[in-house]
Amino acid sequence: MKKILPFLAILTFLGCKEDLVKQPKHLIERSQMVNIMYDLSLLEAIKYQNPAVLDSNQIRPKQFIYKKYKIDSLQLAQNNVYYASDYKNYKIMFDEVVQRLERDKKKAKALIKSEEKKNKLRLAKLKKKKQQAVKVNDSLQTIRKKIN
Repeated sequence: MKKILPFLAILTFLGCKEDLVKQPKHLIERSQMVNIMYDLSLLEAIKYQNPAVLDSNQIRPKQFIYKKYKIDSLQLAQNNVYYASDYKNYKIMFDEVVQRLERDKKKAKALIKSEEKKNKLRLAKLKKKKQQAVKVNDSLQTIRKKIN
């Protein structure tokens, strides 16, 4: 009996845990919350890596999110607390954001690589044209000398 009583107390406490954080009136769907978390991650990264980009485009990260998803700061905060109360599910949401960021990072690296290749080809073509122009000028000068 002594062993069962603490066990029941723990079960009761865990069962009441869900009542501690109630579902907000305006619940943001899980998939949309993941999108918000993703956008916030990107904007925060930009803010710390290259703040001039945000300043020059007059973008304030939080206000951008509120406008894009048609939410307010209270709604975001309440939903964040609600989703964070289930830490296992919240971690899964964060893992989805991280995976998405990794995919985008790979895509960005591939785009950068292809742009670098294109630029190298352009430079090589420009060098070749320049060399041809120099040869034409040299041959024209040779002909002029012969005429004179």
